[in-house]
Amino acid sequence: MMRTMKFDVAVIGGGPAGMAAALSANGQGASVVILERDVRLGGILNQCIHQGFGLHYFGEEMTGPEYADRFRKKVENEDITVMLESMVLSLDKNKTVTVLSPSYGLCKIEAGAIVLAMGCRERTAGAIALAGSRPAGIYTAGMAQKICNIDGYLVGKEVVILGSGDIGLIMARRMTTEGAKVKLVLELMPYSSGLKRNIVQCLDDYGIPIKYSHTVTRVEGSPRLTGIYYAPVGPDRKPVLQEEKFIPCDTLLLSVGLIPENDLLGGLDVNMSGITQGAVVDENRMTSIDGIFSCGNVLHVHDLVDNVSQEAEIAGRSAALYSKGEMNRDYDSVTVSAKDGVRYALPQRIGKGEGKVKLFFRVGDVYKNCRLVVESGGNTLVSKKFMVLAPGEMGSVEIDKSSISGDVIVRLEK
Repeated sequence: MMRTMKFDVAVIGGGPAGMAAALSANGQGASVVILERDVRLGGILNQCIHQGFGLHYFGEEMTGPEYADRFRKKVENEDITVMLESMVLSLDKNKTVTVLSPSYGLCKIEAGAIVLAMGCRERTAGAIALAGSRPAGIYTAGMAQKICNIDGYLVGKEVVILGSGDIGLIMARRMTTEGAKVKLVLELMPYSSGLKRNIVQCLDDYGIPIKYSHTVTRVEGSPRLTGIYYAPVGPDRKPVLQEEKFIPCDTLLLSVGLIPENDLLGGLDVNMSGITQGAVVDENRMTSIDGIFSCGNVLHVHDLVDNVSQEAEIAGRSAALYSKGEMNRDYDSVTVSAKDGVRYALPQRIGKGEGKVKLFFRVGDVYKNCRLVVESGGNTLVSKKFMVLAPGEMGSVEIDKSSISGDVIVRLEK
């Protein structure tokens, strides 16, 4: 017979979101299991050996493995069950998880609540319909980072990077320090999709050129990449082929966006956001299915792991309370929507009452000297001026729930 185990809270994913959620749930007295498919806890942080983590959460700067190790040690010191090398095969609305593990075999876990913390994956050459042959030498930036930092191999010597996401920018610096020549970074949009500090520290400080409003039109080479063609793009984001140029290289790294790993929700009737590609959640990070919570990059892509940890603590605490029957959806709530330059605001539902709630948002373009306005029932709850707002950096504002008198709108005044 298939083995069955019962826990108050099952956390799917053992990265920064999963560990923070598990610790938060455990702190509420819940029995918790973490299901992680890798051989160790930590997720993507294990390969992010650069500095820049923990400034907000711990008040000190550390590397990704150091940040992960802080949480890993906390998990080890608590009564939290950790199942490594465990692949979650399915999840149903009754909060039953089917798991395949070398240590436990094929088993079922019945939980009072589920926390989704699976992170996200990178878009590949196929996902962006990259034209040309399929030679060796084309990698996603995250895969190149793993090969370099975990396995100790240099993936190439003459590199072009498509996209200016944070991992791509960091790999531009990493490849340079390892002796490779990063010839060019190409970005389809007229602005970077990464943090401003990474543009400065990873490109400017190393003299690596970046061309905005440019893209790769096709690749050449067999069996190894020998070069790429690139061209500027017009207002419609289509390449101007008359201005196409060739640049020789043996490696192309792709940093062209991240997709939340929500495959497990395919068979469930969970309301999803077409913009974030994550679930629609309330302020407790509960999805449209009672008892299933979502947090971290599987909910919406973050640029700072500190925000991931803080958000996961909300989801973990809420999951524990739900599993003990101390939380339900029977409260007066309003919707949160974005307009006038704001791409999305999250959570998408918040309850009326006492206390404060933090709203996260991203804009759709670069805006300077603008004002973010949060309104409810015709009243202004927040009016905050920003010198610069860019798509690559997620913003946040805090509102007082007692001031809510209707649906909440987050917008920009330019």
